[in-house]
Amino acid sequence: MAKTLLRSGNLDDFQAVGDNGQSVFDSALQIRETLRLRKQPLVDYLAIPQRNDDGDRVDWYAPLEGKATSWLAASDAQRKQARRLLESALASASALSQRCRQSDKTALAHFGALLEKALQFPAANHVWLVDGKPVITFWGFVSINEGLRDDILACLNDVEPAPPVIETLPVDEPEAPVIKPQLSEPDAPLLMPAPEPAAMPIIAPVSEPAPQIQPAPAAPAPAPTRRKSVWLLPVAAAVIAAIAGPVLWTHLQNPTVAAAPQAAADKIAAVRALENPTPVAAEVKPAPMVEAPPLPLAQASIAQPEPVVTPPPASVPPEETRNAMIMDADQVKIGSTRFLNGSWRIQVESRDPITGKPPSLRYDIKNNKGSVRVTHGDNIVCRGEVFSGLHSSGELMIKTRGSARCTDGSRFPLPEITCKSGEGSVAQCTARYDANTLLPLTFKKASA
Repeated sequence: MAKTLLRSGNLDDFQAVGDNGQSVFDSALQIRETLRLRKQPLVDYLAIPQRNDDGDRVDWYAPLEGKATSWLAASDAQRKQARRLLESALASASALSQRCRQSDKTALAHFGALLEKALQFPAANHVWLVDGKPVITFWGFVSINEGLRDDILACLNDVEPAPPVIETLPVDEPEAPVIKPQLSEPDAPLLMPAPEPAAMPIIAPVSEPAPQIQPAPAAPAPAPTRRKSVWLLPVAAAVIAAIAGPVLWTHLQNPTVAAAPQAAADKIAAVRALENPTPVAAEVKPAPMVEAPPLPLAQASIAQPEPVVTPPPASVPPEETRNAMIMDADQVKIGSTRFLNGSWRIQVESRDPITGKPPSLRYDIKNNKGSVRVTHGDNIVCRGEVFSGLHSSGELMIKTRGSARCTDGSRFPLPEITCKSGEGSVAQCTARYDANTLLPLTFKKASA
């Protein structure tokens, strides 16, 4: 059965409770076994402690299988159901403790006193829900400088509720003031009416009087419409006839006057220019011609495009992943360590800090229990016991119950191994020999 690691901590961070000089923690395994034999439901709600070799730290494992959730992260409905289970189990255990303390047998009375203190635990963050059932870690301990609580479950009432969500109310924006348009007096028109053209002067004859011709009325100002321009044509013709008549008559009577026809012709041209103004086109200079450099003549050829080679996706070299330990995500999710069952060769990526030579380690594990075989030096073989567990964060931990015993009578230190899932679920492991020595290592499958 896989044991899920719920919590670890130093024993010096808490205050142990007990009776007659004996702490509850020193008799934790005996207390759980007695509760199991007496079929007390509390045995499933007390975590299993495991002390390290130095005796200063302890790991707490769940006695049940399932997903682990901290008390603070559980929902209100889950906490209410778990609290009812705890209250029922604690009431049954308290009744058993009272009966044992009233017994005449010293051992039984001592057990009753220890059981009464065993129900104490430091705070709510030491309670977990495993498969919906409560599991208490660091039971038999209280916080430093604190005494025993009369109401054992009072600390579960101090769970801070989630902060309320404050919705921001929309602020009514003030209405924009209505600005009434103000009309001003219209300005005087900027365009002034065009002045009427002055009447052309009449050229009098030089010698003989010419018959009097009434001058034509002055031409009105040109209008913007096309219809009025057509109407001005006959008027312009009459003006030309009135000017040209006297000049022609004078030329016939007196040929010596030579400048008059030329002046009349200039004036006629001026009148025609007024009627049909010729637009002045801007002089456009052509762009200078630039001769292009001659291109080299060569025989054309069609080049075939090179095929596009798509690089294969990057993958982990098979040499590194072959026979490597794969931490199956589904098994890790449910807290199972079946992927660890079998024989494994451990490859330490650096020399051992104790002997200076890379040792050969072989682990045989099944159902979180097994042995380790170490070969170092001149074929000196050392053996030791190991156990494993899966932390709630998904980390695999492999520990030993002490140093390995060697064939030459010496002891060989064994590391504490921690593994987590990496790329492709391949286990990435490290070995810790002491507080200052952390070495990377690799698991290779030897046999199933």
